[in-house]
Amino acid sequence: MSLVLNKEEVSHLRTLCQKSEKAGALTPALLNIIYERQWFKLFVPKHLNGLELSLPEALRVEEALAYVDGSLGWTVTLCAGANLFVGYIEEDTGAKIFSKKNVCLGGSGAVNGVARLVKNGYIINGCWKYATGAPHLTHFTANCIIEKDGKTVLTEQGQPLVRSFFFKKNEVEVLEDWNTIGLRATASHSFRVKDLKVKPERSFIIDTAHTTLKHDIYHYPFMSFAETTIAVNTLGMVNHLLEETNNILLQRFELNRINKLQFKEAKTILRVHQQKINKLATDFYKIADHSWAELLQKGRLRQSRLLSVRHKSRLLVQTCRQAAAEILPYCGLFAANENTEVNKIFRDIFTASQHGLLTFSTYR
Repeated sequence: MSLVLNKEEVSHLRTLCQKSEKAGALTPALLNIIYERQWFKLFVPKHLNGLELSLPEALRVEEALAYVDGSLGWTVTLCAGANLFVGYIEEDTGAKIFSKKNVCLGGSGAVNGVARLVKNGYIINGCWKYATGAPHLTHFTANCIIEKDGKTVLTEQGQPLVRSFFFKKNEVEVLEDWNTIGLRATASHSFRVKDLKVKPERSFIIDTAHTTLKHDIYHYPFMSFAETTIAVNTLGMVNHLLEETNNILLQRFELNRINKLQFKEAKTILRVHQQKINKLATDFYKIADHSWAELLQKGRLRQSRLLSVRHKSRLLVQTCRQAAAEILPYCGLFAANENTEVNKIFRDIFTASQHGLLTFSTYR
């Protein structure tokens, strides 16, 4: 499946995204389209009213949405990624939650909470940042260190035991602290819980060894899943930036703001960046597609394949970031006006680049 949107649909979505930008959150009109198209349910099984896409299919959808608008693509990607947890949550519990049309999970991957083991469940305290889509989330997800009798529970390797949990919207306090220069409509606010008691079925482990559903997507390594889905967001946004920059260059030339030689120089630089990004995107998708095929054939990925996915994801993001920084000056002071589309796209790219997963060439 690839997402094919005609010019009218792209234009309509971008108009709604502009309104969302001003509102600081996705508007009801935009959310209605997302629910109708099941974009938050890219990885939810069909029997739970999801699209049940493969990773290669979903990556192309997410890139297309990020090309439309950064906040749209990012929110769909992060929320669809959180809804992936249906494959790790206790099956009956997951069925009750995900059968609903507008279900949307979101939260944090940071281990910023403590879950104290008590009779029939856990008592949880913690505060987590950057819950993308906080205003419309139906459930919040978070990671916690497990404690028992006042002591941290350790794994067989001697490390603190960490489990994931989900909370209902009315159980958390949302802290409206998302005040960034870009991706404003993602409304990625912090949230916290205090002395919240939850039952054991609210806990799960995000690991291929602990899946509760048999679908292939839940057996794809989660770290590689996160790396690839975030990478295509940057790719979509940068392709939008290149397109917008090209339009501005033409306008500047026609208005005699730059001469013919300057126009030719800038166009050449844009073309070089576009060709480089296109090649890397082709290489990235080839690796992602091969990794999926390997999972289907062998049931797991070789370490060398995981490293290739990691490397290509980082290389693509780093190259896109560099291209964005180098081409923006050719738009002139027009690009410094935060009310312009090119300024917004660049702010979104810069904000997305702060996600720690793909920031550095080296990794743990």
